[in-house]
Amino acid sequence: MQNITVIGGGLAGALVLGGLVWFVATRRGKKKNSASNNKLASSLRDERAKSDFILNAIEDGVVFVGEDGSIGLFNPGAAKITGWEQADAQGLEWKSVFEFVDAKGAPVPDDVTPFIRAQRSTQPIHDNTANIKGKSGKVIAVSFTVSPLVDKGKVNALVAVLRDVSAERQEAAQRAEFISTASHEMRTPVAAIEGYLSLALNEKVATIDSRAKDFLEKAHASARHLGELFQDLLTSSKAEDGRLTNHPEVVEMGGFMEQLTSDLHFAAQKKNLVMEFTIGNDSVLNDQVIDASAPPSFANQKVVRPLYFVQVDPDRIREVITNLFDNACKYTDKGKISLGLTGNDKVVQLYIRDTGHGIPPEDVPHLFEKFYRVDNSATRTIGGTGLGLFICRKIVELYHGRIWLESKLGEGSSFYINLPRLSTQQAEALQAKQEAEPKAVDAEVSLNDIPSTPETTTAPSTGVPTTPGNPTP
Repeated sequence: MQNITVIGGGLAGALVLGGLVWFVATRRGKKKNSASNNKLASSLRDERAKSDFILNAIEDGVVFVGEDGSIGLFNPGAAKITGWEQADAQGLEWKSVFEFVDAKGAPVPDDVTPFIRAQRSTQPIHDNTANIKGKSGKVIAVSFTVSPLVDKGKVNALVAVLRDVSAERQEAAQRAEFISTASHEMRTPVAAIEGYLSLALNEKVATIDSRAKDFLEKAHASARHLGELFQDLLTSSKAEDGRLTNHPEVVEMGGFMEQLTSDLHFAAQKKNLVMEFTIGNDSVLNDQVIDASAPPSFANQKVVRPLYFVQVDPDRIREVITNLFDNACKYTDKGKISLGLTGNDKVVQLYIRDTGHGIPPEDVPHLFEKFYRVDNSATRTIGGTGLGLFICRKIVELYHGRIWLESKLGEGSSFYINLPRLSTQQAEALQAKQEAEPKAVDAEVSLNDIPSTPETTTAPSTGVPTTPGNPTP
């Protein structure tokens, strides 16, 4: 019997499955008697009628792409979104109908389109930021889910579900603009308040009694917290609409993490937490575990390690790691915090582990959402904006990476970051190009300019944790 797997098919997979069953059953039915064939055909016609009714009724577009790349199914919803008539679209190659562009209408490489990504990864791809150019030339904001139909490890077809999200994106852009403007305008008076409170607390400037000093210190702390909130709001707004300042360069993460770890140890030291830094894979024999609690001995340790090259903005990735490490310190009362660096030929993986409170399973899927905070006594006591992890996710995604976590309530949490790894050849070529163009500080160097090497990808969002010893590309 022919085995066909619909990976992440959801609604689209269910709709198309009827057609696949009909195809397989028809081939098998030739060997049976006429009565069985008639009964089977009647049953399949009923199922096909139900599928057709649903396909024609829903507003979402549903598209079936065959192994040769041609469109075999194009429902009325897809026709309405793209402007293509069903009869015109069916039979054409999907690239002729779906022209993927950026927000400004410029074409994007085929490699980043959800169709190609799903075909290569054999995993469902969800893209909420896609834009296509309709038949009339209008740029349309769409949300895409493309699921591959896999038979014996080979992708035989693709099922795509798309939705016009132009109105939602416009509303989100307006909200982001308001938040950005308000945050920017309010930072100035808040900074002035914080400055005057600092002067009032300066013994060389003002003389105040102990009770008044206590009030002013609380006011100063609140003003500082408010300033951080406005800064986070501004950063998250820029991250959402692509205005986040970004100067990517080649970074060797081993040396980068060694330096950063020596800078971070003070936060762990304040809470008497042990801190360690691990370089390498998960094998006990090959791991180089460094006690990072005391920076002088850490700095003098000589470690033989592989070179982990990535293309990122060092300031941005430092912001991510520092945020995760600070959170680990905040929510860990005793024990240790471990930072690690490992990888394979395609992926560089960082991780931050703690022995803190842990996170309830129901909160884990929402932790990287905007303004989301776990509601428990620890978070209410410590406070926060609920924007830190959202900003971390946006920064990691900026470099085509992935961030996720594993956590067990009462035992601690582990945050993982996967970034595409550069080969030594790629790293040297990018560095040479950057040195040749020192003035183009805002120009992002593309991997398309590098000599051909094995494709660099990131871990698919399958919900299955990727362990440090075996990072999934």
